[in-house]
Amino acid sequence: MKNFSVKKYQESDYETWNVFVGQAKNATFLFHRDFMEYHKDRFEDYSLMVFDNEKLIAILPANKVGNELFSHQGLTYGGLVYNDRSKLATIITTFRAVLLFLKDIKIEKLHLKTIPSIYHNKPAEEIQYALFLAEAKLVRRDSLSVIDLSQKYDFSKSRNRGIQKGKACGLVIKEETDFESFWNEVLIPNLDERHSAKPVHSIAEMNLLKSLFPKNIRQFNVYYNDKIVAGTTVFESEIVAHCQYISKYEKEDNLGSLDFLYHFLITKAFANKRFFDFGISNEAQGKKLNDGLSYWKESFGASTIIHDFYEVETTNYVKLNSFLTKSKNILTK
Repeated sequence: MKNFSVKKYQESDYETWNVFVGQAKNATFLFHRDFMEYHKDRFEDYSLMVFDNEKLIAILPANKVGNELFSHQGLTYGGLVYNDRSKLATIITTFRAVLLFLKDIKIEKLHLKTIPSIYHNKPAEEIQYALFLAEAKLVRRDSLSVIDLSQKYDFSKSRNRGIQKGKACGLVIKEETDFESFWNEVLIPNLDERHSAKPVHSIAEMNLLKSLFPKNIRQFNVYYNDKIVAGTTVFESEIVAHCQYISKYEKEDNLGSLDFLYHFLITKAFANKRFFDFGISNEAQGKKLNDGLSYWKESFGASTIIHDFYEVETTNYVKLNSFLTKSKNILTK
């Protein structure tokens, strides 16, 4: 078994890290250091890099809390990132090296959230098998509502009625370059009124991220008589359009604004993507389902993809010491 070396990410690794992200088979722009570090004041970054001699073979975006390490808590998804040349046995050995490294620096537990399969440029579930071998504990499971745009999908009658209502009301969709009107006039009032909550991102943070990733972060607003009534913020990766924020603030009016907007996004703006990801409809760490929200997404033709979260004791590296079996490797016709 190879003994890979593991080190903590340093600022001097910025270019090496980002080049690797650009070549990995299970990475998106969220793992670029510019995205990860916009909120670096909130987290103690403890991202890891794994080397085979001097060759970088994997990274783990992460932050440290006490004596535990987390797949970076400022990211929607995370986990071990690697390229398409890495074999299953290599990934298992890599994961063992990570656990051993963490144990040696007195980290007792690793909290690892996976990367949903739709964000893989190629199949990349090697880490799930490594987690199984390490007897990791599944602690959370979210359900993503996703449309596979390469397959036939249908809008329900109620969604089509909403789309027609939007057309009849003369709604107008505009792609904007700033977030002020959506945040201040729709998202913040709606979250406060319905959930006594605030958006995870501030306007300043969104404007910064937009400036750093102008092709990946896009804002679409819906207007009625020149007044904003709805909008959505989309994070666009290579094969997925993901809805980061969805909100309307129509007050007493029933304009069909979100139906009208999402018909446009799905059939026109992002019709060339492989997947359209509405995001989760879960609460309470995946234990509860917002049925109304889930139904609305499914009525566009979406179905379910799972996003898993695990915990594993770092001492469990020993369970990966002997995972290979000898084989005669005989191929038969």
